[in-house]
Amino acid sequence: MDFSTMLGMLLSSYLTSLQIFAVTLVGSIPLGVLIAVGRLSRFRPLSLVCRLVISLLRGTPLMLQMFAVFFIPTTMMGLQLGNGYILTAVLIAFVINYAAYFAEIYRSGIQSMPTGQYEAAEVLGYTPRQTFFRIILPQVVKRVLPAMGNEIVTLVKDTSLAFSIGIAEMFAQSKALVSSQRSMVPFAIAAVIYWVTCLLIELVMYLIEKRMSYYHD
Repeated sequence: MDFSTMLGMLLSSYLTSLQIFAVTLVGSIPLGVLIAVGRLSRFRPLSLVCRLVISLLRGTPLMLQMFAVFFIPTTMMGLQLGNGYILTAVLIAFVINYAAYFAEIYRSGIQSMPTGQYEAAEVLGYTPRQTFFRIILPQVVKRVLPAMGNEIVTLVKDTSLAFSIGIAEMFAQSKALVSSQRSMVPFAIAAVIYWVTCLLIELVMYLIEKRMSYYHD
């Protein structure tokens, strides 16, 4: 097999990796906000439930969570969900897993804000909602961007875990090519693609941080 054919096959499976990456980001970022708000809630039962969810999702392997999301409905509950559910299970597991990590990042950012800012906003007549969205949130976003960037880069590499449940993403394709071609070149190509993707994400995060630099601590 020539290099161009090999590259084409890897790029084709890379689209599946990108799909997992994109859906996870779109789903986990807002879900993480909701979990963080629940975690900080003064309603203790809600706060305890969110703490438990975060602890469970951060304390167990993502691979195990993928298997749980797939096998509990299909095996333990006997539901007939079809072959397409495999990818759905992967996406669900990725979204809830990363939402837990993002929730802790948001929580730390919110709690790092000085109490004086809330008090000053109250004196100026801001409602709690206005205070959060107009004063606190822009500063929190700036503070958590580096940590968010690290998680997003990790997500790029974690998409390779989907192969364990039978999803033909890029790592699975490169592994199959290595076995059939008896060559390490597919792994090298995949590594370069992952690396370039991470570099592009780092560039985007840098530009966002630079744009947010007008918010001073």
